[in-house]
Amino acid sequence: MIFVHLFQSLGLPHAWAWALSQIVSILIFDVVLLIMIAYFLLADRKIFAAVQMRRGPNVVGAFGLLQSFADLGKYLIKEVIIPSGANKVIFLLAPLVTSTLAFASWAVVPLDNGLVIADINVGILYLFAMSSLGVYGIIMAGWASNSKYPFLSALRAAAQMVSYEVSIGFVIVTVLLFAGSLNLSAIVRAQEHGWFAFSLLFPMMIIFFVSAIAETNRPPFDLVEAESELVAGYFVEYSSTPFLLFYLGEFLNIVLMAAMLSILFLGGWLPPVNAWPFTLVPGIIWMLIKIVFVFFCFAMVRAFVPRYRYDQLMRLGWKVFLPISLLWVVLAAGWVMIFHHGGM
Repeated sequence: MIFVHLFQSLGLPHAWAWALSQIVSILIFDVVLLIMIAYFLLADRKIFAAVQMRRGPNVVGAFGLLQSFADLGKYLIKEVIIPSGANKVIFLLAPLVTSTLAFASWAVVPLDNGLVIADINVGILYLFAMSSLGVYGIIMAGWASNSKYPFLSALRAAAQMVSYEVSIGFVIVTVLLFAGSLNLSAIVRAQEHGWFAFSLLFPMMIIFFVSAIAETNRPPFDLVEAESELVAGYFVEYSSTPFLLFYLGEFLNIVLMAAMLSILFLGGWLPPVNAWPFTLVPGIIWMLIKIVFVFFCFAMVRAFVPRYRYDQLMRLGWKVFLPISLLWVVLAAGWVMIFHHGGM
Protein backbone atom coordinates (compact mmCIF):
# COMPACT_ATOMS: atom_id res chain seq x y z
CA MET A 1 0.00 0.00 0.00
CA ILE A 2 1.14 3.52 -0.79
CA PHE A 3 0.66 4.71 2.80
CA VAL A 4 2.83 1.90 4.20
CA HIS A 5 5.77 2.97 2.03
CA LEU A 6 5.12 6.61 2.89
CA PHE A 7 5.20 6.01 6.65
CA GLN A 8 8.23 3.70 6.35
CA SER A 9 10.07 6.43 4.46
CA LEU A 10 9.47 8.64 7.51
CA GLY A 11 11.40 6.16 9.65
CA LEU A 12 8.53 4.20 11.24
CA PRO A 13 8.83 0.42 11.75
CA HIS A 14 6.78 -1.76 9.40
CA ALA A 15 4.19 -2.68 12.07
CA TRP A 16 3.51 0.96 12.97
CA ALA A 17 3.52 2.00 9.31
CA TRP A 18 0.98 -0.73 8.46
CA ALA A 19 -1.30 0.18 11.41
CA LEU A 20 -1.23 3.91 10.57
CA SER A 21 -1.82 3.21 6.88
CA GLN A 22 -4.92 1.17 7.76
CA ILE A 23 -6.24 4.00 9.97
CA VAL A 24 -5.65 6.60 7.24
CA SER A 25 -7.23 4.36 4.59
CA ILE A 26 -10.33 3.77 6.75
CA LEU A 27 -10.70 7.50 7.49
CA ILE A 28 -10.43 8.44 3.79
CA PHE A 29 -12.85 5.67 2.82
CA ASP A 30 -15.39 6.71 5.46
CA VAL A 31 -15.28 10.39 4.47
CA VAL A 32 -15.79 9.51 0.79
CA LEU A 33 -18.57 7.09 1.76
CA LEU A 34 -20.36 9.75 3.83
CA ILE A 35 -20.24 12.23 0.94
CA MET A 36 -21.60 9.53 -1.39
CA ILE A 37 -24.42 8.77 1.06
CA ALA A 38 -25.35 12.47 1.16
CA TYR A 39 -25.86 12.48 -2.61
CA PHE A 40 -27.57 9.08 -2.67
CA LEU A 41 -30.04 10.51 -0.15
CA LEU A 42 -30.57 13.57 -2.33
CA ALA A 43 -31.05 11.34 -5.40
CA ASP A 44 -33.61 9.25 -3.51
CA ARG A 45 -35.63 12.35 -2.68
CA LYS A 46 -35.31 13.75 -6.22
CA ILE A 47 -36.46 10.48 -7.82
CA PHE A 48 -39.39 10.23 -5.43
CA ALA A 49 -40.35 13.83 -6.22
CA ALA A 50 -40.03 13.30 -9.98
CA VAL A 51 -42.37 10.30 -9.91
CA GLN A 52 -44.90 12.40 -7.97
CA MET A 53 -44.37 15.31 -10.42
CA ARG A 54 -42.79 17.54 -7.76
CA ARG A 55 -39.50 19.43 -7.81
CA GLY A 56 -37.93 17.92 -4.71
CA PRO A 57 -35.08 19.68 -2.81
CA ASN A 58 -33.92 22.60 -5.00
CA VAL A 59 -33.17 25.53 -2.68
CA VAL A 60 -29.91 24.87 -0.80
CA GLY A 61 -27.08 25.07 -3.31
CA ALA A 62 -27.33 24.76 -7.09
CA PHE A 63 -30.22 22.37 -7.91
CA GLY A 64 -30.42 21.57 -4.20
CA LEU A 65 -27.02 19.80 -4.20
CA LEU A 66 -26.22 20.97 -0.66
CA GLN A 67 -29.56 19.99 0.88
CA SER A 68 -28.17 16.90 2.64
CA PHE A 69 -25.40 18.97 4.25
CA ALA A 70 -27.96 21.52 5.44
CA ASP A 71 -29.97 18.69 6.98
CA LEU A 72 -26.80 17.42 8.65
CA GLY A 73 -26.20 20.82 10.24
CA LYS A 74 -29.81 20.96 11.43
CA TYR A 75 -29.58 17.56 13.12
CA LEU A 76 -26.24 18.33 14.76
CA ILE A 77 -27.40 21.54 16.46
CA LYS A 78 -30.81 20.30 17.63
CA GLU A 79 -31.28 19.24 21.24
CA VAL A 80 -31.07 15.54 22.08
CA ILE A 81 -34.32 14.67 23.89
CA ILE A 82 -34.43 11.49 25.97
CA PRO A 83 -37.83 10.36 27.36
CA SER A 84 -37.93 10.38 31.16
CA GLY A 85 -39.00 6.73 31.33
CA ALA A 86 -36.38 5.47 28.88
CA ASN A 87 -33.34 3.38 29.73
CA LYS A 88 -30.88 6.15 28.90
CA VAL A 89 -27.75 4.02 28.35
CA ILE A 90 -29.39 1.54 25.97
CA PHE A 91 -31.42 4.36 24.39
CA LEU A 92 -28.19 6.12 23.34
CA LEU A 93 -26.29 2.93 22.53
CA ALA A 94 -28.90 1.71 20.02
CA PRO A 95 -28.19 4.25 17.23
CA LEU A 96 -24.44 3.84 17.79
CA VAL A 97 -24.76 0.07 17.35
CA THR A 98 -26.81 0.48 14.17
CA SER A 99 -24.50 3.02 12.52
CA THR A 100 -21.26 1.30 13.63
CA LEU A 101 -22.33 -2.07 12.22
CA ALA A 102 -23.40 -0.36 8.99
CA PHE A 103 -19.95 1.25 8.64
CA ALA A 104 -18.16 -1.98 9.59
CA SER A 105 -19.93 -3.90 6.83
CA TRP A 106 -18.19 -1.81 4.16
CA ALA A 107 -14.74 -3.02 5.28
CA VAL A 108 -14.85 -6.09 2.99
CA VAL A 109 -16.58 -4.54 -0.05
CA PRO A 110 -14.15 -4.37 -3.03
CA LEU A 111 -14.67 -1.29 -5.22
CA ASP A 112 -11.96 -2.34 -7.69
CA ASN A 113 -9.35 -5.05 -8.09
CA GLY A 114 -7.28 -4.69 -4.89
CA LEU A 115 -9.22 -1.62 -3.70
CA VAL A 116 -10.70 -2.97 -0.46
CA ILE A 117 -10.01 -2.26 3.21
CA ALA A 118 -9.91 -5.95 4.27
CA ASP A 119 -9.70 -8.57 1.51
CA ILE A 120 -10.48 -11.51 3.80
CA ASN A 121 -11.26 -15.00 2.52
CA VAL A 122 -14.58 -15.19 4.37
CA GLY A 123 -15.82 -11.73 3.38
CA ILE A 124 -19.32 -12.93 2.55
CA LEU A 125 -19.68 -14.56 5.97
CA TYR A 126 -18.44 -11.38 7.63
CA LEU A 127 -21.09 -9.37 5.76
CA PHE A 128 -23.80 -11.85 6.67
CA ALA A 129 -22.78 -11.63 10.33
CA MET A 130 -22.84 -7.82 10.31
CA SER A 131 -26.30 -7.72 8.71
CA SER A 132 -27.59 -10.26 11.23
CA LEU A 133 -26.31 -8.16 14.14
CA GLY A 134 -27.96 -5.02 12.76
CA VAL A 135 -31.35 -6.04 14.14
CA TYR A 136 -30.02 -5.69 17.70
CA GLY A 137 -29.77 -1.91 17.39
CA ILE A 138 -33.42 -1.79 16.37
CA ILE A 139 -34.52 -4.08 19.21
CA MET A 140 -32.50 -2.03 21.71
CA ALA A 141 -34.13 1.20 20.49
CA GLY A 142 -37.64 -0.23 20.68
CA TRP A 143 -37.19 -1.66 24.15
CA ALA A 144 -35.26 1.24 25.68
CA SER A 145 -37.83 3.83 24.52
CA ASN A 146 -40.31 2.46 27.10
CA SER A 147 -43.21 2.99 24.69
CA LYS A 148 -45.49 0.40 23.13
CA TYR A 149 -45.30 1.75 19.57
CA PRO A 150 -41.48 1.60 19.21
CA PHE A 151 -41.47 -1.79 20.94
CA LEU A 152 -44.08 -3.22 18.55
CA SER A 153 -42.09 -1.80 15.64
CA ALA A 154 -38.87 -3.39 16.94
CA LEU A 155 -40.56 -6.80 17.15
CA ARG A 156 -41.86 -6.38 13.60
CA ALA A 157 -38.36 -5.44 12.44
CA ALA A 158 -36.82 -8.50 14.08
CA ALA A 159 -39.35 -10.83 12.46
CA GLN A 160 -39.02 -9.14 9.07
CA MET A 161 -35.21 -9.10 8.99
CA VAL A 162 -34.90 -12.71 10.14
CA SER A 163 -37.47 -13.84 7.57
CA TYR A 164 -35.68 -12.28 4.62
CA GLU A 165 -32.16 -13.08 5.83
CA VAL A 166 -33.04 -16.75 5.36
CA SER A 167 -33.80 -16.18 1.67
CA ILE A 168 -30.72 -13.97 1.22
CA GLY A 169 -28.62 -16.71 2.82
CA PHE A 170 -29.77 -19.32 0.32
CA VAL A 171 -29.28 -16.88 -2.56
CA ILE A 172 -25.69 -16.33 -1.43
CA VAL A 173 -25.18 -20.12 -1.25
CA THR A 174 -26.10 -20.44 -4.94
CA VAL A 175 -23.59 -17.69 -5.83
CA LEU A 176 -20.89 -19.39 -3.75
CA LEU A 177 -21.52 -22.67 -5.58
CA PHE A 178 -20.92 -20.94 -8.90
CA ALA A 179 -17.94 -18.87 -7.73
CA GLY A 180 -16.23 -21.52 -5.57
CA SER A 181 -15.07 -18.95 -3.01
CA LEU A 182 -16.23 -16.93 0.00
CA ASN A 183 -13.97 -14.03 -0.98
CA LEU A 184 -15.89 -11.14 -2.56
CA SER A 185 -13.04 -10.25 -4.93
CA ALA A 186 -12.85 -13.89 -6.07
CA ILE A 187 -16.62 -13.89 -6.68
CA VAL A 188 -16.17 -10.89 -9.01
CA ARG A 189 -13.26 -12.57 -10.84
CA ALA A 190 -15.37 -15.70 -11.32
CA GLN A 191 -17.65 -13.58 -13.55
CA GLU A 192 -14.94 -12.61 -16.04
CA HIS A 193 -16.50 -14.85 -18.71
CA GLY A 194 -20.10 -13.89 -17.93
CA TRP A 195 -22.02 -12.19 -15.16
CA PHE A 196 -24.09 -14.45 -12.91
CA ALA A 197 -27.15 -12.31 -13.71
CA PHE A 198 -27.15 -13.86 -17.21
CA SER A 199 -26.99 -17.44 -16.02
CA LEU A 200 -29.05 -19.93 -14.05
CA LEU A 201 -28.87 -17.48 -11.13
CA PHE A 202 -31.08 -14.77 -12.69
CA PRO A 203 -34.13 -15.68 -10.50
CA MET A 204 -31.84 -15.50 -7.47
CA MET A 205 -30.92 -11.94 -8.39
CA ILE A 206 -34.62 -10.98 -8.36
CA ILE A 207 -35.12 -12.67 -4.97
CA PHE A 208 -31.99 -10.93 -3.62
CA PHE A 209 -33.26 -7.56 -4.90
CA VAL A 210 -36.68 -7.88 -3.24
CA SER A 211 -35.21 -9.39 -0.05
CA ALA A 212 -32.70 -6.53 0.16
CA ILE A 213 -35.57 -4.02 0.11
CA ALA A 214 -37.29 -5.93 2.93
CA GLU A 215 -34.03 -6.35 4.85
CA THR A 216 -33.40 -2.60 4.87
CA ASN A 217 -37.03 -1.70 5.73
CA ARG A 218 -37.49 0.21 2.48
CA PRO A 219 -40.94 0.86 0.99
CA PRO A 220 -43.05 -1.07 0.09
CA PHE A 221 -41.76 -3.22 2.99
CA ASP A 222 -41.39 -0.43 5.58
CA LEU A 223 -43.87 -2.06 7.96
CA VAL A 224 -41.64 -1.27 10.95
CA GLU A 225 -42.26 2.45 10.43
CA ALA A 226 -45.75 2.46 8.95
CA GLU A 227 -46.99 5.95 9.79
CA SER A 228 -50.66 4.98 9.96
CA GLU A 229 -50.00 2.30 12.59
CA LEU A 230 -46.74 2.96 14.45
CA VAL A 231 -46.28 6.74 14.04
CA ALA A 232 -42.63 6.49 12.90
CA GLY A 233 -41.54 3.07 14.10
CA TYR A 234 -38.77 2.11 16.48
CA PHE A 235 -37.10 5.54 16.38
CA VAL A 236 -40.25 7.57 17.10
CA GLU A 237 -38.76 8.79 20.41
CA TYR A 238 -35.44 9.81 18.83
CA SER A 239 -34.42 13.28 17.72
CA SER A 240 -31.33 15.18 16.66
CA THR A 241 -28.05 13.23 16.31
CA PRO A 242 -29.33 9.82 17.52
CA PHE A 243 -32.06 9.96 14.86
CA LEU A 244 -29.42 10.98 12.31
CA LEU A 245 -27.35 7.91 13.22
CA PHE A 246 -30.34 5.64 12.61
CA TYR A 247 -31.03 7.32 9.29
CA LEU A 248 -27.37 7.11 8.31
CA GLY A 249 -27.20 3.41 9.24
CA GLU A 250 -30.32 2.68 7.19
CA PHE A 251 -28.96 4.43 4.10
CA LEU A 252 -25.52 2.83 4.47
CA ASN A 253 -27.25 -0.56 4.43
CA ILE A 254 -29.33 0.37 1.37
CA VAL A 255 -26.25 1.36 -0.63
CA LEU A 256 -24.42 -1.71 0.74
CA MET A 257 -27.16 -3.96 -0.63
CA ALA A 258 -26.84 -2.20 -4.00
CA ALA A 259 -23.08 -2.87 -3.90
CA MET A 260 -23.65 -6.51 -2.90
CA LEU A 261 -26.08 -7.10 -5.76
CA SER A 262 -23.53 -5.54 -8.12
CA ILE A 263 -20.76 -7.81 -6.81
CA LEU A 264 -22.76 -11.05 -6.63
CA PHE A 265 -24.63 -10.81 -9.94
CA LEU A 266 -23.43 -7.87 -12.08
CA GLY A 267 -19.70 -8.51 -12.16
CA GLY A 268 -18.59 -5.88 -9.64
CA TRP A 269 -15.84 -3.75 -11.19
CA LEU A 270 -15.79 -5.77 -14.44
CA PRO A 271 -16.94 -4.03 -17.65
CA PRO A 272 -20.03 -5.37 -19.45
CA VAL A 273 -17.84 -6.42 -22.40
CA ASN A 274 -14.18 -7.30 -21.93
CA ALA A 275 -13.08 -5.39 -25.02
CA TRP A 276 -12.08 -1.92 -26.19
CA PRO A 277 -13.31 0.76 -25.38
CA PHE A 278 -14.99 -0.66 -22.23
CA THR A 279 -11.66 -1.76 -20.77
CA LEU A 280 -10.40 1.84 -20.87
CA VAL A 281 -12.83 2.80 -18.10
CA PRO A 282 -11.39 2.16 -14.58
CA GLY A 283 -13.02 -0.67 -12.63
CA ILE A 284 -14.15 1.62 -9.80
CA ILE A 285 -16.19 3.65 -12.30
CA TRP A 286 -17.99 0.51 -13.52
CA MET A 287 -18.64 -0.46 -9.90
CA LEU A 288 -20.11 2.97 -9.08
CA ILE A 289 -22.27 2.92 -12.23
CA LYS A 290 -23.73 -0.45 -11.20
CA ILE A 291 -24.35 0.70 -7.61
CA VAL A 292 -26.12 3.83 -8.88
CA PHE A 293 -28.24 1.75 -11.28
CA VAL A 294 -29.33 -0.70 -8.56
CA PHE A 295 -30.02 2.19 -6.17
CA PHE A 296 -32.14 3.85 -8.86
CA CYS A 297 -34.19 0.63 -9.07
CA PHE A 298 -34.59 0.68 -5.27
CA ALA A 299 -35.76 4.30 -5.42
CA MET A 300 -38.27 3.61 -8.22
CA VAL A 301 -39.75 0.68 -6.30
CA ARG A 302 -40.14 2.98 -3.29
CA ALA A 303 -41.89 5.56 -5.44
CA PHE A 304 -44.59 3.52 -7.15
CA VAL A 305 -45.14 0.17 -5.41
CA PRO A 306 -47.91 0.29 -2.76
CA ARG A 307 -47.12 -0.84 0.77
CA TYR A 308 -47.68 -4.51 1.62
CA ARG A 309 -49.72 -5.67 4.58
CA TYR A 310 -47.65 -7.42 7.24
CA ASP A 311 -49.20 -10.84 6.56
CA GLN A 312 -48.43 -10.41 2.84
CA LEU A 313 -44.84 -9.52 3.71
CA MET A 314 -44.38 -12.63 5.84
CA ARG A 315 -46.11 -14.89 3.31
CA LEU A 316 -43.86 -13.64 0.51
CA GLY A 317 -40.74 -14.40 2.56
CA TRP A 318 -41.66 -17.79 3.99
CA LYS A 319 -44.03 -19.30 1.40
CA VAL A 320 -42.59 -17.94 -1.86
CA PHE A 321 -38.94 -16.91 -1.56
CA LEU A 322 -37.82 -19.65 0.85
CA PRO A 323 -39.06 -22.64 -1.24
CA ILE A 324 -37.78 -21.10 -4.49
CA SER A 325 -34.34 -20.32 -3.04
CA LEU A 326 -34.10 -23.83 -1.54
CA LEU A 327 -34.98 -25.36 -4.92
CA TRP A 328 -32.40 -23.18 -6.65
CA VAL A 329 -29.68 -24.29 -4.22
CA VAL A 330 -30.32 -27.88 -5.38
CA LEU A 331 -30.41 -26.83 -9.05
CA ALA A 332 -27.21 -24.78 -8.73
CA ALA A 333 -25.41 -27.63 -6.97
CA GLY A 334 -26.49 -30.06 -9.71
CA TRP A 335 -25.42 -27.62 -12.42
CA VAL A 336 -21.98 -27.22 -10.85
CA MET A 337 -21.54 -30.98 -10.47
CA ILE A 338 -22.53 -31.69 -14.07
CA PHE A 339 -20.82 -28.82 -15.90
CA HIS A 340 -17.96 -28.16 -13.39
CA HIS A 341 -18.94 -24.49 -13.35
CA GLY A 342 -16.51 -22.15 -11.63
CA GLY A 343 -13.65 -24.64 -11.78
CA MET A 344 -14.97 -26.82 -8.97
